[in-house]
Amino acid sequence: MNQAAHTNRLIHETSPYLQQHAHNPVDWYPWGDEALEKARREDKPILVSIGYSACHWCHVMEHESFEDEAVARVMNELFVCIKIDREERPDLDKIYQTSHQILAQRAGGWPLNMFLTPEDHMPFFGGTYFPKTPRHGMPGFTDLLHQIASVYRDRREAIREQNDSLRDIFARLQPEAPAPGMRLGPELLDQAHAELQRQFDPQLGGFGAAPKFPHPTSLELCLRRWAHSPQDRDSLHMAQQSLAAMARGGIYDQVGGGF
Repeated sequence: MNQAAHTNRLIHETSPYLQQHAHNPVDWYPWGDEALEKARREDKPILVSIGYSACHWCHVMEHESFEDEAVARVMNELFVCIKIDREERPDLDKIYQTSHQILAQRAGGWPLNMFLTPEDHMPFFGGTYFPKTPRHGMPGFTDLLHQIASVYRDRREAIREQNDSLRDIFARLQPEAPAPGMRLGPELLDQAHAELQRQFDPQLGGFGAAPKFPHPTSLELCLRRWAHSPQDRDSLHMAQQSLAAMARGGIYDQVGGGF
């Protein structure tokens, strides 16, 4: 039986997505104290790469860069590399997707590759898919790695200032705690429902424009609203139309059924 040339720490993880990267030549760590402490001890920036099993461009970037010995050598030399399954850690994905949106002034996606300072895990640069070699106006991944390592080495004060600004933005984004005794009123749910109606695609189902992703909480809100008020056929229609379109497209549990 052929043995893999490389095995990293992801071999011990339960996530199939992380195990998929367990034989990359990249010295991947899962998110945790071991990797974060190594980055602090060695004063190395952290490269966090977030993806999931069904993500096409995650597989492309793995094949092009993470399976490449030369690219992996640069990653291992300059960074502490952490792989995250966004389906396992949606909390971390939300933090770094929001950070990317603030820093890049555009929406993120997957794979998400964020570069963090080792002492506080604040992102100072990031992007989604990076090609192995320059194309379509995008830098080659190896060149980008060298540039980011150089910025971290030579421009610490500028990074600290940017991190302080990012913290301030996150503090403003954090909603204020409700007053004692305040309860969630129906008007907030009405607003959410009205927004779903505005975003609903009556022809193809789902919410918003392509590319679409399943939104379980939005569908659950529609179904709960209909269950509470059976006369609300509009909520039932949005859920049924979306689930039927997902089923026709094959986005359901092919083995056990359901979604």
